Amino acid sequence: MSPASSGWAGGSFGERARCVLAPNANIMTLDGTNTWVLHEPGARRSVVIDPGPPDPGHLAAVEAASEELGAGSVGVVLLTHHHVDHSESARGFAKRMGCGVRALDPAYRLGEEGLGDGDVVEVDGLEIRVVGTPGHTADSLSFLLPAEQAVLTGDTVLGRGTTVVAHPDGQLGAYLDSLDRLHALAERHEVERIWPGHGPAIDQALGALDYYIAHRHERLDQVRAALAQLESAPHPEGISVDELPRRVVEIVYTDVDPVLWGAAELSVRAQLAYLQAR
Repeated sequence: MSPASSGWAGGSFGERARCVLAPNANIMTLDGTNTWVLHEPGARRSVVIDPGPPDPGHLAAVEAASEELGAGSVGVVLLTHHHVDHSESARGFAKRMGCGVRALDPAYRLGEEGLGDGDVVEVDGLEIRVVGTPGHTADSLSFLLPAEQAVLTGDTVLGRGTTVVAHPDGQLGAYLDSLDRLHALAERHEVERIWPGHGPAIDQALGALDYYIAHRHERLDQVRAALAQLESAPHPEGISVDELPRRVVEIVYTDVDPVLWGAAELSVRAQLAYLQAR
């Protein structure tokens, strides 16, 4: 979780990527949703990842970015996950482009092709490997672009700040496993850079993932300490199950703007469920 604006505006990355920033900046989306347009040099079709909100100007900019990369058409739309700031325009945009939408959740697809861990999407020589990274949501996917040693992470890893584990759909155990999986790719130098769903591109993937993993374990330790503090304090009327997450947030998330405490509470609920399961 981080302040909304950083001056990030998208742009071109490597030989195969263009980031078009959607005009939906807010406290949760940071500068806005990053829509990624991928294209193999010399190819006639592109791939669009997370078209974002149904803003006509934004979608026109996405189409223009595809054309500027040399693509005459969009071959397929891919979704990192179902959250509305990533998926809302996908079906309408794909229909206009004459292509399909592939996603893990069947409700968000257009056409018969799904998407899942281990799949390889090939469009005119462009290779995208699908990496299952559940945790932020149950349907979260990341997309590895081997030719660029880059991974597009959606909301699993952000360009700045940290993401929310959106309990109950999101699960902390799955999220920690996903971070470990991405970390392993970075350790093997299959991934050197991260192209996120919000915030700036990251050039040091391993360092960012080290931070994300350490941060999650630090938060877990803080939640454990908060639970011990609440248990030792006198509460004549007790603390209800529904009240407990907010009480933990008030102790643990003092470094976070209270505007974001609602989101923090989702993560605390995920942390409590994780600890209770162990």
